Amino acid sequence: MRILVHIDNAERWRDEMASRLPEAEIKTSQEASSDWRAGVDYLAAWKPDQALLGDCSNLKAILNLGAGVDALLANPALPADIPIIKLRDAGMADLIADYVRYGLLHFQRDFDHYARLQRQRRWQPHDVVDKRDWGVGVLGLGAIGTSVAQSTARDGFPVYGWSRSPKQVEGIHCHHGDEGLDVVLRNSTSLVLLLPDTPATHHLINAERLALLPQGASLINPGRGTLIDEAALLEALGDDNQPGHLRGAILDAFPQEPLSEASPLWSHSSIIVTPHMAGPTPLYEAIDQVVNSIQALQAGEAVESIDRQAGY
Repeated sequence: MRILVHIDNAERWRDEMASRLPEAEIKTSQEASSDWRAGVDYLAAWKPDQALLGDCSNLKAILNLGAGVDALLANPALPADIPIIKLRDAGMADLIADYVRYGLLHFQRDFDHYARLQRQRRWQPHDVVDKRDWGVGVLGLGAIGTSVAQSTARDGFPVYGWSRSPKQVEGIHCHHGDEGLDVVLRNSTSLVLLLPDTPATHHLINAERLALLPQGASLINPGRGTLIDEAALLEALGDDNQPGHLRGAILDAFPQEPLSEASPLWSHSSIIVTPHMAGPTPLYEAIDQVVNSIQALQAGEAVESIDRQAGY
């Protein structure tokens, strides 16, 4: 059995996987020749390029080393009949829940306002809005979205979750479909985006939907950059001279990364930009999933793969 690893710090992944799969030949993409790649059974990779996918001509499966599969699905060299198995949570949910928790408290406890007051040298306490009066919308109730929604509910916020198809999640007000999305938006003092990047979610958060959010609402996006119409977001935020409908945004994902130095998002006073760091893949939990999947495939067992049509 041959396994090819392609990711940053691939040597660490290779060594950890080798300790758990001693029967396997495991190489990184940097050390494997084209001939060796042609005999690979399993590609464990994050955003492989066309040449790498083209070399791996006898794959049994691709193990996507992250939750998002949009870059892989967009690769022209992706084989049509190979199952793709993505990481599902693998420890990322706790990290993303921390990111969301910070974002919620940033707005609910008025840290954005206090930062402005500090620059003005003004001492002006604000009344605290009770968490019970601060609705949080979570768009996307997959493994990570469900975990984040439940963590947020445990923190004391009422949580309104949305998915395309009906779901029931304990402690969450669940909605689905277009009408359900409107309900969630109207109840979201803060809106959290955890949807995948698919044709159906592209610019889902547009001017019309941003207008449904309550006056002074905030947006937190640790999900995918393509979910937001950035021009509409900037319009909804306004500027220092003419504040808009929205209060602020914390953005971790962008359509093009790294974010261009010319982007107006960098300098907007109501936006916090972070470099796609909300949910880095924890090594050991991810390797556990990858190894378990490979062992199950080798044993002829069924392993959940993505739905290419749905995009996740």
